[in-house]
Amino acid sequence: MTGLSLRLFAGLALTVCAAAETAGEYNFGSGQTFLRTYCKGCHEGESPVAGFDLRKLGSAESLQGETYRWKRAAFRVRNGEMPPKGSAAPSVEQREQFADWVNASLRAAACAAGIVPGPAPVRRLNRDEYTATLRDLLDMHMNIGNTLPADGAGGEGFDNAAETLFLSPLHSEKYMDAARFAMDFARKEHKSRARILVSEPGPGVSANQAARKILENFLPRAFRRPVSESGLMSYFALYQAARKQNMTFEESVFFALRAALVSPLFLFRIEPVNATPEVRPLDQFALASRISYFLWGSMPDELLFDVAAAGKLQDPEVLKALVERMLRNDRSLDFVERFVEQWLRTRELGREKIPDAKLFPAYQEEELRSDIRWEPVLFFRELLLRDMSLLNLIDSKYAIGTGNLEKHYGIKLPLNKNARQQPQWVELPEGSRRGGLLGMSAVLAVSSYPYRTSPVLRGAWILDSILGTPPPPPPPNVPALEEGHAGAPPKSVRERLTRHRANPVCASCHNRIDPLGFALENYDAVGRWREEDGGKPVDASGELPDGTRFSGPEELKAALLARRDLFIRNLTSRMLGYALGRGLTLSDSCTVDAIAAKLKQNDYKAQTLIREIVLSVPFRYQAGISGKELRKP
Repeated sequence: MTGLSLRLFAGLALTVCAAAETAGEYNFGSGQTFLRTYCKGCHEGESPVAGFDLRKLGSAESLQGETYRWKRAAFRVRNGEMPPKGSAAPSVEQREQFADWVNASLRAAACAAGIVPGPAPVRRLNRDEYTATLRDLLDMHMNIGNTLPADGAGGEGFDNAAETLFLSPLHSEKYMDAARFAMDFARKEHKSRARILVSEPGPGVSANQAARKILENFLPRAFRRPVSESGLMSYFALYQAARKQNMTFEESVFFALRAALVSPLFLFRIEPVNATPEVRPLDQFALASRISYFLWGSMPDELLFDVAAAGKLQDPEVLKALVERMLRNDRSLDFVERFVEQWLRTRELGREKIPDAKLFPAYQEEELRSDIRWEPVLFFRELLLRDMSLLNLIDSKYAIGTGNLEKHYGIKLPLNKNARQQPQWVELPEGSRRGGLLGMSAVLAVSSYPYRTSPVLRGAWILDSILGTPPPPPPPNVPALEEGHAGAPPKSVRERLTRHRANPVCASCHNRIDPLGFALENYDAVGRWREEDGGKPVDASGELPDGTRFSGPEELKAALLARRDLFIRNLTSRMLGYALGRGLTLSDSCTVDAIAAKLKQNDYKAQTLIREIVLSVPFRYQAGISGKELRKP
């Protein structure tokens, strides 16, 4: 080895040791023992199955050189896909030990060289962003994006992820229709006309001069960056072509502007390419768009454009001030709504998840459904505005209250009597059994079946959405949970699950999932408190595989607070993925760790999370391209 290689290897060895400490006593030797015990039979020799050769994972250096193979091994082991059926198989605990160690080691190896910006793929505006951008560009307040195809989730689970925001032929057709509709509407709407027609032919102003003035004002806002003279003239040529077809001045102007609304520069968020091999600060206007689409889901406003034009947007103090200002703006509610509803999956209520109307008639009241849906969204936004601890999401003495929620939860809230139907920030009374996400109906309903609760769904929801440690998918041909039969004595969900878990194939995973859900069994399928299930007292006790015991939601919250580092890291990962609009890479783990550490130092204050993401290297900087890419013709 060269001196540099030795230094890199030594650094890697240290990171592997650090990862081993994170994973307890598990270390590189433990990982090798696991692979030899359960994988060697198929994946060594002259013809390893699927070309997966374990010999390539035999050194600590492979954690950097064979990242994909290690990730693939950890993923398939955790999900129970390997070893194959019929082979000697590790326990769930062994699987998770191995996968956790691999992931921790890969993160440590990726961070050995420090924090670097990740990829910044081109992405199309999603439906919500498209609607909001047209709203702010044209002062047009209608949901024009509902005519577009629905956007799928990608990245960290959000529909603003570049991985899913491609442009299909159907999208192209719909965008043409939407642009035509938007401009026809704007011509008739006084406020929209005033925003667009900033000049008109008059004494001393020719039609061409007026058209150019309109384009000079409109195009930089639509494309969210300055427009070159050649770019401007291409749209001016469209205006002139329309005039030659005997269109009026106004018709010709709107014809050219309609073309701008189907331009890739409007429909996509495109950033200038960094054609050097070095990392560099992001372009000022690209950074303005990153911030505005993160915190508002829309185009930058005039102040953001001005700060970018002045070249001051990379100043950390300027960014901090802008973040505070933008969070106070009403448009930040759109950001909170989109993030929270996708993170917690409460967007599914009223779509995939609809509580049974006969069993839960009260839930069918529109005002109550609206209050239930908005409760977690408004609670999260208040934490941001008040800069309170994010641990309030697990347990809190505060809540969002309305008259409908007060009645639904059966508790007395200190509501303003003159505005009982308006959401209010209130302090919960002692013994309310609420506080935090786990006491909110939206969460409890989305993690239930339409006709009954499900400790399995609720436990899996906590593992995924709160702790960021989702359980593996169920194996094929798992028998359904036994339901009650006519004439048979009623059984609680817990009793039925106990028989279900007698199957050893099911028990290993359910021992990890079910206890978390059992602790919430006092809440029915729409989140109301109950003392009985199936005519028997609710048993809300649970014990995790590590021996942690709890009973009921309050003790469960205490157990989750003891695992706050997992929660904060998961929330940080989700928010960073949302902010960047892409799936996170291993190198992004360094940023997640740094932000989580900053949150811990600052008592987990909510604005710290947003501020540190905006100030982070992946958000503010742009990766260079490799020498190989530079040499491409």
